[in-house]
Amino acid sequence: MSDQQETQSLIQDTAKLKIRLSELRSAAALPDADAGPLLEAALVELELAVAALGATGDGRASAEARSEAAESERRMLRTVFQDAPVPLFLLERDGTVRRVNRQAGALLGSSAGYLTGKPFPVFCDMATRAAVGSHIAGVFHSGQRRRTRVRFLSKHGPVFADVTLARIWVSGEPEPLVVAATAPSTKEPDAQEAAPEVSATDDAVATVVHRMDVLATATGMLLEDDSLTESVAVRRSARLLAAELADWVIVDVERNGALRRQVVMGPDDERRTQIARMLENVHPGPGSLPALVYDSGQSVLQAHIDDLRTLGTTEAGLPVCGLMEASSLICVPLDDGEHTLGTLTLTVSGEQGPFDLMDLGLVERLARNLALVIRTGRRYRRRMEVTERLRAGLLPRELPAIPGTEVSARYVVATRDGGFGGDFYDVFPTAAGWGVALGDVCGKGEDATAVNAGARHGIRILGRWNAKPDEVLAMVNETLLDQEGRFVTAVMACVEPRDDGLSVMIGSAGHPPVVLIRRDGLIRTLSGGGIPLGLFADDFEVGVESLDLEAGDTLFLYSDGLVESSDALRNRFGHERLVEILAAHADGPVADMPLAVEHALLEFCGGELRDDVSMLALRVTADTGGRIAVSGSAV
Repeated sequence: MSDQQETQSLIQDTAKLKIRLSELRSAAALPDADAGPLLEAALVELELAVAALGATGDGRASAEARSEAAESERRMLRTVFQDAPVPLFLLERDGTVRRVNRQAGALLGSSAGYLTGKPFPVFCDMATRAAVGSHIAGVFHSGQRRRTRVRFLSKHGPVFADVTLARIWVSGEPEPLVVAATAPSTKEPDAQEAAPEVSATDDAVATVVHRMDVLATATGMLLEDDSLTESVAVRRSARLLAAELADWVIVDVERNGALRRQVVMGPDDERRTQIARMLENVHPGPGSLPALVYDSGQSVLQAHIDDLRTLGTTEAGLPVCGLMEASSLICVPLDDGEHTLGTLTLTVSGEQGPFDLMDLGLVERLARNLALVIRTGRRYRRRMEVTERLRAGLLPRELPAIPGTEVSARYVVATRDGGFGGDFYDVFPTAAGWGVALGDVCGKGEDATAVNAGARHGIRILGRWNAKPDEVLAMVNETLLDQEGRFVTAVMACVEPRDDGLSVMIGSAGHPPVVLIRRDGLIRTLSGGGIPLGLFADDFEVGVESLDLEAGDTLFLYSDGLVESSDALRNRFGHERLVEILAAHADGPVADMPLAVEHALLEFCGGELRDDVSMLALRVTADTGGRIAVSGSAV
C-alpha cells in the first residue's frame, strides 16, 4: 500500500471510529443501558485507535483470483454457509450484510433479500447496537473472535441472542469478511451478567469458518494454477484434506475401465506411512464401497462404520478400515458433470468425531472441482498426443540434400493459444529439379491440422510431376475448396540447376513475400501476392516470379507468425527487423540465419508466441555439383 493510500485509509478509519464512539455515548445515556458490554466495546475502540496510530502499512494482501475460483466461492457459500445449523450472517468490513442463511432469516422473521445490504447493527436494539458495531470493527482488524449478547428486533418480537463474530478470508475478495453466528436465548440477561463464555455456538462458528477456509484453499489450488497435472492435483488435494478434514484420504481413479487406487494419504508418521504404501496396492474390488459409489454415482456417508471391510481387505485379509482405525467415512464420486472418473474417500477415527451432512456437502464440492481438473488434464493430454502424431505428418523428419545448396529450417511452436496445425515446410524432388514449399493454415486445432496436411502433401505429390508452381498451387486450391472456414497461404519454389547456379520459379498464394539475400549484401523482398488456397475457385490466382541464383545467394521463406508477433506493448516484430537480422548473418553459415531470427524473436516477445513460426533458408554454394547435408529442426 502506498503512503497516500495508507493515509486515506487511516482518515476513513478515524471517521468511522468517531461515529461508533458517538453511538456508544448515546447508548450509555439510555435509562436501561448495560454498562458491562458498553465498557468492553469502549475498550475495543481504544485498542483499534492504538492499532491505527501505530500502523505501518502491514497487512494481508490477497491476489486477484481467476473467475473460475470466484464462481467456486459462490457455490461454496451456498454449500457450507446455507446448511449451517446456526443463524449466520456474512458481513462486509463496515458491517453491511452480504449474505444470510435460512436460519438467520427465520430468527429475524425476514427474507434473505430484505436483510441483505443493510447494516447488521440495525437489527439490534439501541442499547446493544453500538457495541455490536464496535465488535465487528474489532474482529475485522484483530482477527480474534469476539462474543457479545444482543437483543434482536425480530418480527416475532425481541429475541435475546449470544452473537459470536469471526473473521474469514475468501479467495477472490480484496478484504476479509466477518461471520456473525447467533445462539438465541430464552431468557433476558441480568444487568450484571458477564459476557457469555465459549459455547456450542462458538464451536459451530469455528467449524463453519474452518470448512469455508478448506474449500477456499482447495478451490484456489485447483483453479488458479494452469500447470497442474492430474497426478499433482490429486496428491495436493489429498494432502490438504488429510491435514484439515480427515485422518485418511483415498483417491481411486478409473483406468482402462477399472477403478485403480492412485493415492492414499494418512498421518505423517513412520508406521502409518508404511500402511499408506501398502494400501496403495489394494485396488477397489467388486462389492467394495468405492466400487459401489463409482458404479452408482451416489455419495455415501457412514457416520459410524459397522463393517471394517467396507473399503476392502489386504492380501493378508486385514480390513482396510481396521488398519486406518476408521470409525466414520465419506465416499463420493469424482463426477465432472458428464462422467464419473473415480471416487474420493475420507475417514476419521473416533477421537475426531463422526462426519455429518455438512462434511458430505463440502467433500462433494471438492470432488467436483478435482474431477474437472482431471477431465481437463486428460483432454489436454489426448489432444497433445494427437497433435504430435499430426505434427509428424506435417514436418519432414529429415530434409533431403539438394545438389549445390545448403538448406536449413526451423519450426517454433506457439507458447500461447495452444493447439497445433499452423505451419508446414517441405523439400522434395521434382521432374526438373527440386521443390521447396512453406505454408500456414488459418486457425489451429485438429481441423486446421488436417487442412494443412492436405496442402503439404498435395504440393509434394503434384510437384513431383509438374515443375510450374502456379499450376501446382491451382490444383491444390481445388482440393481445398470444400474446407469451409479454412484457408492456407503457401509459397512454392521450383529449383532447377544450371552451370553457374540455380534457376528458381516462385509461386505465392497469399503468403508473405520471400526475401532474397545476394552474396554482395544486397537484400530484396520479392513481390509475393496471389490468393490464399481454399477460398475461391474462379478468381484464384498465383503470384509468380522467376530469378537466377548464384553462389552465395540465399532465399529466406517464412510464415506470417514471424513478422506479426508482438511484444508486451503490442509492437510488431515487423519485416524491417527481420531484414536487419538477415543482413547481419548473410556471411555466416546458413544454419545460423533462421536460428538468429528465432533467438531475436523470442527475446523480442519475451518467450510468448501466439502463433507458430516456420522458416526455411536456401543458399547456393560455390560447388554446384556437390551434395551438402541439410539441417532442419522444430522447437
